[in-house]
Amino acid sequence: MRDIASLRRDYAHEPLDLAHVADEPFAQFQRWFDEARRVVDGEVNAMTLATVSPDGAPAARVVLLKGVDARGFVFYTNRSSRKGRELAAEPRCALCFLWDAVARQVRVEGVAEPVDDAEADAYFASRPRGSQLGAWASPQSEVVPAREHLDAALAEVTARFEGMDVPRPPYWGGYRVVPRAVEFWQGRTSRLHDRLRYTREGLGWRIDRVAP
Repeated sequence: MRDIASLRRDYAHEPLDLAHVADEPFAQFQRWFDEARRVVDGEVNAMTLATVSPDGAPAARVVLLKGVDARGFVFYTNRSSRKGRELAAEPRCALCFLWDAVARQVRVEGVAEPVDDAEADAYFASRPRGSQLGAWASPQSEVVPAREHLDAALAEVTARFEGMDVPRPPYWGGYRVVPRAVEFWQGRTSRLHDRLRYTREGLGWRIDRVAP
């Protein structure tokens, strides 16, 4: 444990300059995402989702980005889970992407809105059958007595839907995080990192440089 304090590296990367970024954050995100896909070994769409409980307790977990456009960033989950209950009570939330291979982060602050049923149905239908069945079998975030409880639940729903398409559970769906601010962080030398923050301003976006 004593060695943790000595872990460090310098980030000798190209600068992130106002003159070379997109006018709005979604185009800039797509540019960085495409670049990360070429070098990241793993799930490049992994992102930390932070929520807050009604009494103000924060919680964070990693989820997977499943869509992004000019409306926002989309992920899917069991809406009865802890994150779903917290977003129902307080839809303000935050996302954070880390692409360590290129020393980049993207931070998103905004409001989560449920995606419509048609969009959720289309995505659910595209999932592997095992993932579809797992959505029925798991009471996400609830205490279960043992792993065998989940195995038995999976066996039950597998038999129930044998020979037919697996429908989307009524409690399962997606959220679109509509951003009010998106920050792009590029690691630089001497800890003088580049941080450019897009903030929604009317129908457009203001871009500011933020001190590291």
